[in-house]
Amino acid sequence: MSESITVDRMLAVPMRDGVILRADVYRPTGQRCPALVFRTPYDRTGLGMYGTFALRAASAGYAVVMQDVRGRGASGGEFTPFVNEREDGYDSIDWIAAQPWCDGNVGMFGGSYDGVTQWQAAMSGHPALKAIAPNVTASSYHHGWVYRGGAFQLSFSLGWTLSLAAHNAARDPSVSGEIRAALVDAADRLPDTTGVLPLGDHPYLDTVAPYYREWLRHPGYDEFWERLDVSRAYPEINVAAFNMGGWYDTFLLGTLANFAGMRAHGPAAVRDRQRLLIGPWPHAGLFSGNPVGEWNFGGRATGPAIDADGMQLRWFDTWLRDGDDGIAGEPPVLLFTMGADEWRVADSWPLPGTEYEDWYLHSGGRANTLHGDGELRRDRPTFGQPPDSFVYNPRNPVPTLGGALCCNPVYTRGGVYDQRPIEARTDILVYTSEPLTEPLDVTGPVTVVLHAASTATDTDWTAKLVDVGPGGYARNLADGIIRARYRESTSEPQLLTPGEVVEYRIDLGATSNVFQPGHRIRLEVSSSNFPHFDRNPNTGQPPGTSAEMTSALQSVHHAGPYLSRLVLPVVTPESARPYRKEY
Repeated sequence: MSESITVDRMLAVPMRDGVILRADVYRPTGQRCPALVFRTPYDRTGLGMYGTFALRAASAGYAVVMQDVRGRGASGGEFTPFVNEREDGYDSIDWIAAQPWCDGNVGMFGGSYDGVTQWQAAMSGHPALKAIAPNVTASSYHHGWVYRGGAFQLSFSLGWTLSLAAHNAARDPSVSGEIRAALVDAADRLPDTTGVLPLGDHPYLDTVAPYYREWLRHPGYDEFWERLDVSRAYPEINVAAFNMGGWYDTFLLGTLANFAGMRAHGPAAVRDRQRLLIGPWPHAGLFSGNPVGEWNFGGRATGPAIDADGMQLRWFDTWLRDGDDGIAGEPPVLLFTMGADEWRVADSWPLPGTEYEDWYLHSGGRANTLHGDGELRRDRPTFGQPPDSFVYNPRNPVPTLGGALCCNPVYTRGGVYDQRPIEARTDILVYTSEPLTEPLDVTGPVTVVLHAASTATDTDWTAKLVDVGPGGYARNLADGIIRARYRESTSEPQLLTPGEVVEYRIDLGATSNVFQPGHRIRLEVSSSNFPHFDRNPNTGQPPGTSAEMTSALQSVHHAGPYLSRLVLPVVTPESARPYRKEY
């Protein structure tokens, strides 16, 4: 523990192209020590949610470097998300490792975009970077950041862009007052702003955030996204990584993919240096506390309750100081299981011994609304069950209610909400099991296999997993979407033949939840979740370009050869063990 901290402010960190990035350093006075780097677009001086950890780390004997990324805060250059972080990360680490107060060992920490800067720096291959601790961040910036299942993550992508653009405009005297006002108005009226068509019709963004239109020009996975994709670089990423996330975080897929991908495909020397922590958290994650939406998971569910900051310090002590206090030998997976409301440890993700159970869709053709005849059953449906149908009208989309959202607590509130108001709509098909007689422990990736037809040449299919309590409260657990043209490949779109029944696989992400006795499993199926995802206009025009919309008749088939089903990852008590911590 250091008794004296020296603070160096506004240090100039030169990049290879001459641009100067600015950093503050909090370091033990008169010591040479490992460095922990926080590269952020969210203002290094405010410290923000990571301030407590930064000061704790400096007191524990680390030089903590808080740096504004290119084009943000006091740093020079132009900010374009993702594209400069690999080279700038390398150059920043190179400068830090050469400083007299650094012993040559470097780690990185932070969440969300601050996790992007970590993985991109890790992809740069700088030998001084030994360990990272990315929290709530992505793996692919196409599937999982800007798009998901081929659909544009509208409320997040647009809301986040507006926030960044307004900040940059305020500091740039060349930006007109008219544009500054338009940015603030657009953010303050986000529900109206997300309704604008075509999606790129926000001219005030072109000056300060041209990257937004660029994202829309690349709706499929192509070279634009490929060069940024962390998952393609796992075999070359030679770092220990402590991955943290939340069941209700918009980047959950990336957190899980980075852990499992590095364990399976990373260099042999670091495969066992990967760790995973998932709580019942939204994007604010470690710092959010309770409730999560409108649900209270209890005081033990929070980051401070398990001392997540202390876990990270132990992690860095192990890989930057050779100070292993046993964390390297602990089970690599720590999860909060909802329903049971307890922390558990496991040896892998997915959990060992996971069995995938099929729960089949049944109905007499009237599964619309929670009052319909839709059922979820383990037995396969018999021939003769008619399909369920509804009209998807993109002018009246199903509204988003909770889930894995980011980052507007006013207009897009993430987490748990009672889904019954949504399930009262006739354009939602609802399939519900009988009350369970025994606990069902569902932990792992969740998938829906859907056999469906549409009168449109392109449309969307959405699905949501719900835990229904004895009193009827419908607690959302996970959801997903697939854009029909990307059902086979996100790189090679293929339009539909109207009326043809095709198979879709909808990735609902993952969850960890015990469905208790008396509870029921519910699956919602529809064609929109707005404004979380943009509306498919059903016209077949290139994504994001259409101002026209038309309705489509949607049919879900679940009999004969069309075995539509929910696939649940079911685990046994042997798969995970209780996490023991004294409170």
